[in-house]
This record gives sequence, C-alpha cells and structure tokens, in this order.
Amino acid sequence: QVQLVESGGGLVQAGGSLRLSCAASGRTFSSGAMGWFRRAPGKEREFVAAISWGGGRTYYTDSVKGRFTISSDNAKNTVYLQMNSLKPEDTAVYYCAAKSVSRFVMVASTYDYWGQGTQVTVSS
Repeated sequence: QVQLVESGGGLVQAGGSLRLSCAASGRTFSSGAMGWFRRAPGKEREFVAAISWGGGRTYYTDSVKGRFTISSDNAKNTVYLQMNSLKPEDTAVYYCAAKSVSRFVMVASTYDYWGQGTQVTVSS
C-alpha cells in the first residue's frame, strides 16, 4: 500500500514563501510521476505542478510558472514544491499524488495515489 504524506503548509503573507514536501512510502518509485494539485474553497481541484521520476521533466500550470519549483529526491522518495511570491489566490488545500506512468501528468484522474492534503493560506 502506497502512502503519501504532505507537510509544510501554513499561513504566510502575500509575497512570502513556503516549501511543501511529499514523502512516499510503500514502494520505490523509479518511473512514473508525482504531481501537486490544489483545491481552493468553492473551486474545482486544479493541477499545479508535476515531475517525472525518471528524467526529472517538470510541468507547471501557467499561473505558477516562475514562482513555484517542483523537485524530487529519489533517494528519499520525496517530492518538494517550493512556492515563492505567494499570492492570496494561491490559498488552497494542496495535495500530492503519484502515478506509475509519466503521461497525462496534468490530469488528476490518471493518478493512482493521493495524500491527505495540506492547507496553504496566503493573507493579503
């Protein structure tokens, strides 16, 4: 059974930074991808960023490009999301997810495993 545990959320002022972590256990990921999604109050879940385990290719939604950086530590089976220049509209519950193939990484329904989520609140 794969478990994903997120950490690093919290309250920050606009313009500040946070780093989210997602630790995977239960299996070693040598291929596939890990992604971050978020759900703001009253909105649908949306893709934020993803990284392929094998080649480290990264993907971002337009609204976070240049501000967020996704990275991975394969030895630790952990993925990070460094979030800089945070805006109030970044406020949401952030979820990490894992999949065994690195295709369609922006599509939530293609992911096999999900974490419980961590709250990020950005005050203006």
